[in-house]
Amino acid sequence: MIPLSTMEESFTGTAQPYNQLAVEARSASATTAAQNEITSVLDSDHHLSATSTTSFTVLNQASLLQTSSSTNRTFTVLLGAVAAISLLVGGIGVMNIMLVTVTERTREIGIRKAIGARKSDILGQFLVEAVLLSTLGGLLGVIGGLVGSHFKIVGVKPVVAPYSVALAFGVAMLVGLFFGIYPANRAASLRPIDALRYE
Repeated sequence: MIPLSTMEESFTGTAQPYNQLAVEARSASATTAAQNEITSVLDSDHHLSATSTTSFTVLNQASLLQTSSSTNRTFTVLLGAVAAISLLVGGIGVMNIMLVTVTERTREIGIRKAIGARKSDILGQFLVEAVLLSTLGGLLGVIGGLVGSHFKIVGVKPVVAPYSVALAFGVAMLVGLFFGIYPANRAASLRPIDALRYE
Protein backbone atom coordinates (compact mmCIF):
# COMPACT_ATOMS: atom_id res chain seq x y z
CA MET A 1 0.00 0.00 0.00
CA ILE A 2 1.57 3.29 -1.16
CA PRO A 3 0.26 6.81 -1.68
CA LEU A 4 -1.11 7.61 -5.12
CA SER A 5 1.45 10.35 -5.70
CA THR A 6 4.32 7.96 -4.89
CA MET A 7 2.99 5.41 -7.38
CA GLU A 8 2.75 8.05 -10.09
CA GLU A 9 6.29 9.30 -9.47
CA SER A 10 7.94 5.88 -9.09
CA PHE A 11 5.99 3.57 -11.42
CA THR A 12 3.66 5.20 -13.93
CA GLY A 13 5.55 8.45 -14.46
CA THR A 14 2.38 10.34 -15.26
CA ALA A 15 -0.66 11.33 -13.30
CA GLN A 16 -3.25 8.91 -14.66
CA PRO A 17 -6.87 9.61 -13.81
CA TYR A 18 -8.68 6.95 -11.83
CA ASN A 19 -12.40 6.29 -11.55
CA GLN A 20 -12.67 3.76 -8.74
CA LEU A 21 -11.45 3.35 -5.17
CA ALA A 22 -11.86 0.22 -3.06
CA VAL A 23 -12.04 0.74 0.70
CA GLU A 24 -12.25 -2.00 3.31
CA ALA A 25 -13.91 -1.39 6.69
CA ARG A 26 -12.44 -2.73 9.90
CA SER A 27 -15.44 -5.05 10.39
CA ALA A 28 -18.87 -5.79 8.94
CA SER A 29 -20.54 -3.69 11.63
CA ALA A 30 -18.42 -0.65 10.70
CA THR A 31 -19.40 -0.50 7.02
CA THR A 32 -22.06 2.19 7.49
CA ALA A 33 -19.73 4.42 9.51
CA ALA A 34 -16.97 3.88 6.95
CA GLN A 35 -19.34 4.80 4.12
CA ASN A 36 -20.35 8.03 5.88
CA GLU A 37 -16.70 8.93 6.51
CA ILE A 38 -15.71 8.25 2.90
CA THR A 39 -18.59 10.38 1.64
CA SER A 40 -17.55 13.22 3.95
CA VAL A 41 -13.90 13.07 2.82
CA LEU A 42 -14.80 13.00 -0.87
CA ASP A 43 -17.26 15.87 -0.43
CA SER A 44 -14.56 18.05 1.14
CA ASP A 45 -11.99 16.99 -1.46
CA HIS A 46 -14.29 17.90 -4.33
CA HIS A 47 -15.18 21.25 -2.67
CA LEU A 48 -18.88 20.73 -3.20
CA SER A 49 -21.42 23.08 -1.72
CA ALA A 50 -24.47 21.93 0.18
CA THR A 51 -26.72 22.59 -2.84
CA SER A 52 -24.58 20.97 -5.54
CA THR A 53 -24.87 17.34 -6.59
CA THR A 54 -22.05 14.89 -5.98
CA SER A 55 -19.88 13.73 -8.87
CA PHE A 56 -19.25 10.33 -7.28
CA THR A 57 -21.15 7.32 -5.99
CA VAL A 58 -20.35 5.32 -2.87
CA LEU A 59 -21.45 1.69 -3.03
CA ASN A 60 -21.72 -0.35 0.14
CA GLN A 61 -21.26 -4.09 -0.28
CA ALA A 62 -23.62 -4.64 2.64
CA SER A 63 -26.49 -3.12 0.65
CA LEU A 64 -25.62 -5.28 -2.36
CA LEU A 65 -25.52 -8.34 -0.10
CA GLN A 66 -28.88 -7.40 1.37
CA THR A 67 -30.38 -7.10 -2.13
CA SER A 68 -28.93 -10.46 -3.09
CA SER A 69 -30.28 -12.06 0.09
CA SER A 70 -33.72 -10.60 -0.57
CA THR A 71 -33.69 -12.03 -4.10
CA ASN A 72 -32.60 -15.43 -2.79
CA ARG A 73 -35.42 -15.41 -0.23
CA THR A 74 -37.94 -14.64 -2.98
CA PHE A 75 -36.70 -17.54 -5.10
CA THR A 76 -36.73 -19.82 -2.04
CA VAL A 77 -40.39 -18.95 -1.34
CA LEU A 78 -41.32 -19.54 -4.99
CA LEU A 79 -39.53 -22.89 -5.10
CA GLY A 80 -41.11 -23.85 -1.77
CA ALA A 81 -44.57 -23.05 -3.17
CA VAL A 82 -43.91 -25.19 -6.26
CA ALA A 83 -42.67 -28.04 -4.04
CA ALA A 84 -45.74 -27.76 -1.79
CA ILE A 85 -48.08 -27.96 -4.78
CA SER A 86 -46.16 -30.96 -6.11
CA LEU A 87 -46.44 -32.71 -2.73
CA LEU A 88 -50.16 -31.99 -2.58
CA VAL A 89 -50.72 -33.43 -6.07
CA GLY A 90 -48.53 -36.46 -5.26
CA GLY A 91 -50.34 -37.03 -1.97
CA ILE A 92 -53.73 -36.93 -3.67
CA GLY A 93 -52.41 -39.47 -6.18
CA VAL A 94 -51.30 -41.78 -3.37
CA MET A 95 -54.70 -41.45 -1.67
CA ASN A 96 -56.57 -42.26 -4.89
CA ILE A 97 -54.41 -45.31 -5.55
CA MET A 98 -54.97 -46.56 -2.02
CA LEU A 99 -58.74 -46.01 -2.32
CA VAL A 100 -58.78 -48.10 -5.50
CA THR A 101 -56.72 -50.76 -3.70
CA VAL A 102 -59.18 -50.84 -0.82
CA THR A 103 -62.09 -51.22 -3.23
CA GLU A 104 -60.39 -54.05 -5.14
CA ARG A 105 -59.48 -55.90 -1.93
CA THR A 106 -62.76 -55.52 -0.09
CA ARG A 107 -63.38 -59.29 0.04
CA GLU A 108 -59.82 -59.85 1.32
CA ILE A 109 -60.47 -57.34 4.10
CA GLY A 110 -63.75 -59.09 4.96
CA ILE A 111 -62.06 -62.49 5.13
CA ARG A 112 -59.26 -61.15 7.35
CA LYS A 113 -61.78 -59.55 9.69
CA ALA A 114 -63.89 -62.71 9.74
CA ILE A 115 -60.95 -64.81 10.93
CA GLY A 116 -60.02 -62.37 13.69
CA ALA A 117 -58.07 -59.42 12.29
CA ARG A 118 -58.60 -56.31 14.37
CA LYS A 119 -59.25 -52.79 13.07
CA SER A 120 -55.70 -51.77 14.02
CA ASP A 121 -54.28 -54.66 11.94
CA ILE A 122 -56.11 -53.55 8.79
CA LEU A 123 -55.25 -49.90 9.48
CA GLY A 124 -51.56 -50.70 9.92
CA GLN A 125 -51.45 -52.84 6.78
CA PHE A 126 -52.78 -50.12 4.49
CA LEU A 127 -50.76 -47.37 6.17
CA VAL A 128 -47.57 -49.37 5.60
CA GLU A 129 -48.52 -49.87 1.95
CA ALA A 130 -49.14 -46.13 1.50
CA VAL A 131 -45.82 -45.24 3.17
CA LEU A 132 -43.93 -47.79 1.05
CA LEU A 133 -45.56 -46.41 -2.10
CA SER A 134 -44.58 -42.82 -1.34
CA THR A 135 -41.10 -43.83 -0.14
CA LEU A 136 -40.53 -45.60 -3.46
CA GLY A 137 -41.53 -42.40 -5.21
CA GLY A 138 -39.15 -40.45 -2.98
CA LEU A 139 -36.33 -42.87 -3.83
CA LEU A 140 -36.92 -42.44 -7.55
CA GLY A 141 -36.98 -38.65 -7.05
CA VAL A 142 -33.67 -38.68 -5.17
CA ILE A 143 -32.05 -40.83 -7.87
CA GLY A 144 -33.35 -38.45 -10.53
CA GLY A 145 -32.03 -35.47 -8.57
CA LEU A 146 -28.58 -37.04 -8.12
CA VAL A 147 -28.37 -37.83 -11.83
CA GLY A 148 -29.57 -34.34 -12.76
CA SER A 149 -27.00 -32.71 -10.48
CA HIS A 150 -24.23 -33.87 -12.82
CA PHE A 151 -25.48 -31.56 -15.59
CA LYS A 152 -25.29 -27.78 -15.82
CA ILE A 153 -28.62 -25.97 -15.86
CA VAL A 154 -28.44 -22.53 -17.53
CA GLY A 155 -24.70 -22.51 -16.85
CA VAL A 156 -25.14 -23.39 -13.16
CA LYS A 157 -24.06 -26.77 -11.76
CA PRO A 158 -26.40 -27.86 -8.94
CA VAL A 159 -24.95 -28.96 -5.61
CA VAL A 160 -26.64 -31.70 -3.57
CA ALA A 161 -26.55 -31.17 0.20
CA PRO A 162 -26.47 -34.43 2.17
CA TYR A 163 -29.29 -33.32 4.47
CA SER A 164 -31.59 -32.77 1.47
CA VAL A 165 -31.55 -36.50 0.68
CA ALA A 166 -32.66 -37.40 4.21
CA LEU A 167 -35.23 -34.59 4.11
CA ALA A 168 -36.66 -35.93 0.84
CA PHE A 169 -37.12 -39.41 2.31
CA GLY A 170 -38.67 -37.98 5.48
CA VAL A 171 -41.13 -35.79 3.59
CA ALA A 172 -42.05 -38.68 1.27
CA MET A 173 -42.84 -40.91 4.24
CA LEU A 174 -44.90 -38.19 5.92
CA VAL A 175 -46.87 -37.57 2.73
CA GLY A 176 -47.64 -41.28 2.43
CA LEU A 177 -48.63 -41.47 6.09
CA PHE A 178 -50.85 -38.39 5.98
CA PHE A 179 -52.65 -39.16 2.73
CA GLY A 180 -52.89 -42.88 3.55
CA ILE A 181 -54.85 -42.34 6.76
CA TYR A 182 -58.24 -41.87 5.07
CA PRO A 183 -58.05 -44.97 2.79
CA ALA A 184 -56.64 -47.09 5.63
CA ASN A 185 -59.37 -45.94 8.02
CA ARG A 186 -62.00 -46.64 5.38
CA ALA A 187 -60.65 -50.17 4.94
CA ALA A 188 -60.47 -50.77 8.68
CA SER A 189 -64.05 -49.54 9.18
CA LEU A 190 -65.60 -52.05 6.78
CA ARG A 191 -68.01 -54.51 8.41
CA PRO A 192 -67.00 -58.11 7.75
CA ILE A 193 -70.45 -59.13 6.51
CA ASP A 194 -70.63 -56.21 4.04
CA ALA A 195 -67.09 -56.90 2.84
CA LEU A 196 -67.79 -60.59 2.25
CA ARG A 197 -70.93 -59.75 0.25
CA TYR A 198 -69.05 -57.28 -1.94
CA GLU A 199 -68.70 -58.37 -5.60
